[in-house]
Amino acid sequence: MSVYYTLCFLSAAAMLIAFFNSKIGKMQTTIAITAGSMLLSLLILVAGQNNWFNLTQIARQTMTSINFEDFLLKGILGFLLFAGGLGIKLPNLKDQKWEIAVLALGATIFSTFFIGFGLYWLCQLVGINLQLVYCMLFGALISPTDPIAVLAIVKKLNAPKRISTQIEGESLFNDGFGLVIFVTIFTIAFGSQAPTIGSVAGLFIHEAIGGIIYGFVLGLIFHYLISATNDHSMELLLTIGVPTAGFVFADIIHVSGPLAMVVSGIMIGNWTRFIGFSKESEEHLDHFWELVDEFLNGVLFLLIGMSMLLFKFHEEDWIVMAIAIPLVLLGRYTSVAVPYIGFKRYRTYNPWSIRILTWGGLRGGLALAMALSIPSGIMVIPDKLIDVKELILVMTYAVVVFSILIQGSTITPMIEKAKMEEKNMASNTEEETPENAR
Repeated sequence: MSVYYTLCFLSAAAMLIAFFNSKIGKMQTTIAITAGSMLLSLLILVAGQNNWFNLTQIARQTMTSINFEDFLLKGILGFLLFAGGLGIKLPNLKDQKWEIAVLALGATIFSTFFIGFGLYWLCQLVGINLQLVYCMLFGALISPTDPIAVLAIVKKLNAPKRISTQIEGESLFNDGFGLVIFVTIFTIAFGSQAPTIGSVAGLFIHEAIGGIIYGFVLGLIFHYLISATNDHSMELLLTIGVPTAGFVFADIIHVSGPLAMVVSGIMIGNWTRFIGFSKESEEHLDHFWELVDEFLNGVLFLLIGMSMLLFKFHEEDWIVMAIAIPLVLLGRYTSVAVPYIGFKRYRTYNPWSIRILTWGGLRGGLALAMALSIPSGIMVIPDKLIDVKELILVMTYAVVVFSILIQGSTITPMIEKAKMEEKNMASNTEEETPENAR
């Protein structure tokens, strides 16, 4: 069966799960699709082991036929990030610019080292000899929050404005910074030459800064193209050019496509939306891209759930998975709480901010795609044929599934409490104003 046929059937499966969930489960769609695909994978594995029916090999071949790394990083990622950028409100982003910058860069670096050294120490403690450089590599790929998972789950819960802007802005912008850290450590671990300060700075400028500049130019070009037509259909069709040709060209010139999509999405969503689109297109822009976003998210989260079929779990895998989840959560909490010590000196924040930013810092397909790019064959436990890639991949999968299913489904009460606190803070301010005036 061709890759196209496979994706068509998987798309249909994702839509069916979403449909039945809307009628029965009422869970958030991406959570329902991930849980449904995991249950299906588990059923296939259990049925094969008990000889009820044997679809395990066929299912594994089907999943193997899809290059998850290319499908996400060189395919649908551009669409999902562009759609995310369209929904960002620029005035809110400006209000939180320093918080977002510190969280996107500083918190990612801090978390990478915290998780890397913590994992190394814990692995030595339980007798798994995973070298420090590979522990740091796991820290680099798991520290950035995933904008796809965050936007798909947290954004729709209507969190208080400042909290929502911070978590959305951080997740959209930390890809470029996280990529530089990951590539640097990847080069140290597997490259023939050790990176220098100059090469790391050059990579950052070329990838991250270059991606931002390219995104601005791309947004400008498409702003004028959209403004030059009054055809409603053509205006919406032109927006598709950004995450298709625009995203591919970013890869050709070796700048950050993800950052370019976010920047151009913010420009078109905050500038072109009001002075470039016709009235009809302005009304349909969000509906059009929400539909694209929902469809591609459905396929992506189905693939995340079905990825279970690719693993052969050893005892050591379960141990490192049990270590990874609390360690990543602790790293996330610390990397958010430390900057907030400084933030609180200049501004008052909702008391639930740190907890929501910690619990809402979801991981998703991007972390899995980076884990899949790690080369096979570097053995950690040779007698069981357990290599570096297997350990990092199962840890990544455990954190991703936990964040989507557990964190994503339990964050609602926190956000509701934060909303109540926001109302109390607003009412207290109103009460104090007359007294201050007197």
